[in-house]
Amino acid sequence: MKKQYKILIVDDEKNTRDGLRRALSREYEVFTAESTVAALHVLEENQVDLMLSDVRMPGEDGISLLKQVREKHPTTACVLLTAYGSVETAVEAMKLGAQDFLTKPVNLDHLDMLIARTLNHASLQKENEELKRQLDSRYGLENIIGSSPAMERLFNVIRQAAPSQATVLIQGGSGTGKELVAQAMHRLSNCATGPFVAVHCAALSPTLLESELFGHEKGAFTGAVAQRRGRFEMANNGTLFLDEISEIDLATQVKLLRVLETRQFERVGGGETINVNIRVIAATNRNLRKYVDEGKFREDLYYRLNVIEINLPSLNERASDIPILCNHFIREFAERNSRNVTGISQSAVAALQAYEWPGNVRELRNTIEKMVVLARGEILEADDVPENIKNALLLKGVSLTTMPTSQTAVVGEESLADMEKRKILDALNVAGGNKSKAADALGISRRTLHRKLKEWQI
Repeated sequence: MKKQYKILIVDDEKNTRDGLRRALSREYEVFTAESTVAALHVLEENQVDLMLSDVRMPGEDGISLLKQVREKHPTTACVLLTAYGSVETAVEAMKLGAQDFLTKPVNLDHLDMLIARTLNHASLQKENEELKRQLDSRYGLENIIGSSPAMERLFNVIRQAAPSQATVLIQGGSGTGKELVAQAMHRLSNCATGPFVAVHCAALSPTLLESELFGHEKGAFTGAVAQRRGRFEMANNGTLFLDEISEIDLATQVKLLRVLETRQFERVGGGETINVNIRVIAATNRNLRKYVDEGKFREDLYYRLNVIEINLPSLNERASDIPILCNHFIREFAERNSRNVTGISQSAVAALQAYEWPGNVRELRNTIEKMVVLARGEILEADDVPENIKNALLLKGVSLTTMPTSQTAVVGEESLADMEKRKILDALNVAGGNKSKAADALGISRRTLHRKLKEWQI
């Protein structure tokens, strides 16, 4: 079993290299190198699990090699060997990422135990990282509900753009879920372990917004009784989400442009230049290009923000998602309010799908909360639809009496996963097993269909 592991021995003394190779090659696949240059060449050509390196070598020493390995091959575990062991060297090596430190002459029994322990730890770490990667890939979008073609396209863009450091501009109507998309991109990004900091720009006056973004020094203005960090500092090594970016005044836009270009700024009233490493995501419910044409928004800032553009569909553009959104919200509010509501009827769903939803998903969420709280039975019916929606439908010439009258709950009796599976299998059945026709009928890609069938082992 151990033969699956690859070990690299780096030592300028041939006798030491050969002795360690003989001792370890019974259980591991062993490579040897006599210098840092040779070791890096081996690492470029092979996926090495563990490197044993001498510290004292001609040219670049083991500490220099360790630094390069940690940078270029971070999954390779490192153990340093030296006949000149000292506390200072050991501490430096551990700080640089070495897993352990041994002195020569090496006790082979001790070395064997150390290697086994180090490899076991590295293996568990890799498994944890792979599990985290799979969980992020699968659940990073868990708060964004939908399976319509428009949402499939959105998910694909998020997955592609999230790992990059490019600035993102999210545009969409009020209530379409812009902050949810920003949070998903953060969780799927390389800075997911860092902070996610949101600023709602329209809620602050220009003076307060500048202080909120960049912080201020004590005495910078009346009321500044202490130094305060701004949101850019708080978001260092993470993501800064600037919501309603269109509402920033022109003076603050100039300062924001400089930060985006240099990743540097000064606090209000201060002279110290502060450097930050952040990913910026901006959002607006306005037509920002139109704002540029009207002189309300700087064109250079617009292009700096709009490296990757994400346009969120309105709820009307994804009406097929309304049943599963209803299911999600029913569960949420039934639990929160201790209500025994388990589903919604076809007639109620049909009424909700006929409505225009100017407030998008946020309005639907509030509507379902109201319906759950005031429900007279376990299943939400057309009669439970709020009066403002009924009146709006009547103005459109839509009568609730024309809605489907089946009492079968379209959601609530089965999970989202079960509903999705049933929908796909029904489409396959109608298409006579033809996957391309089924995918077209469902409005999804053939690749997505194959992935779903693979998940279900069909």
